[in-house]
Amino acid sequence: MLNNIGLPGILLIAIVVLVLFGRGKISSLMGEVGKGITSFKKGIKEGTEELEAAKDDEATPADVARDVTPAETEKDKV
Repeated sequence: MLNNIGLPGILLIAIVVLVLFGRGKISSLMGEVGKGITSFKKGIKEGTEELEAAKDDEATPADVARDVTPAETEKDKV
């Protein structure tokens, strides 16, 4: 159904929306959409940077391994 709209149909819908909501309302709505897109891109960028930083800081298994051998005591030295 939506494949048959064409250019005249889109223009008619745009005119109806403009008449119903007015230029000011549509302008503010598009401004909010732009702010939302900008905020989304910023969040994606920060998330990616955070993952990269965590990946760089991640210790290898050899770094995490610790010495678990028992310490020598005076009794062991006999």
